[in-house]
Amino acid sequence: MSNIIFGPIHSRRFGKSLGVDLSPGKKQCNFDCLYCELDPAKTMDAYDDVVSVEEIANAIKHALTEYKDIDFITLTANGEPTLYPYLSELIDEINTFKGTTKTLILTNAATIDDEKTQEALLKLDEVKLSLDCATQKCLQKLDRSHSGIDVEHIKAGMLAFKSKYDGPLVIEILIVKTLNDSKEEIEKLNAYLLKLQPTRIDIGTIDRPPAFDVKPVNYEELFEISHWFDASLPVYIASRKKADITPSNYDDEEILETLSKRPLTQEDIEALFNEESQKRLKKLLEEEKIKRVSTNGVIFYKKA
Repeated sequence: MSNIIFGPIHSRRFGKSLGVDLSPGKKQCNFDCLYCELDPAKTMDAYDDVVSVEEIANAIKHALTEYKDIDFITLTANGEPTLYPYLSELIDEINTFKGTTKTLILTNAATIDDEKTQEALLKLDEVKLSLDCATQKCLQKLDRSHSGIDVEHIKAGMLAFKSKYDGPLVIEILIVKTLNDSKEEIEKLNAYLLKLQPTRIDIGTIDRPPAFDVKPVNYEELFEISHWFDASLPVYIASRKKADITPSNYDDEEILETLSKRPLTQEDIEALFNEESQKRLKKLLEEEKIKRVSTNGVIFYKKA
């Protein structure tokens, strides 16, 4: 039972999160991503090793008595949680005892065009979907998807789900050097995300040892990539791979110009702005030339 629960994990975006592994015995996934920290495994479209709803629910109940002040119960897996055959029943059961604790799922979105998946996910407080690629070629090369999975079906499924879902919808994009970091791939993601209008877009890179020899991009590259998205999209640089960059000096005009192109988080400001520039930013905030906007738990600084 103990290997069903992991954490609690402290996250800037989701507070104190209790991880729930729906596939604790082995990797069961419809992707075999090059960057996955789990060993490579044959892709599948259904679990062949299934833990009962009762066992998972009991493990969560026990953990909630042990750990207080949990912000999120996060459904995830050694693989893909939406392949768990009793997902809808499990969420119903969790909703009977979770109280004020929120529920969240981290899914690769490969089954989001399935109505049964959508119905289950509609019962969650927050949903986080991965979308590393906007093209089929990229999906097959980077995410090494199970046969029959089509990126256009994923994109259509996300739009259909978003039209029904009232909670925060977060999109996660993991950038891998030479695989999905081209301007062409990002432009296609951008065009699609302008249609989807998610609550937040988290862009990150590899920060755990990957199964295959693929490379992360650094913070400066992520920052540059963030500018390839439309400025109206709430892009959050989520990677812990901060580069050793020397913060620069920005005058008032440069601060306003930078924030008009891309709203920045506190972490970005600490990485990019020197001490004097941070004081100028504070003054511009007081003068209401810039404003703070909270997007699903992340504070962005924007030009007013």
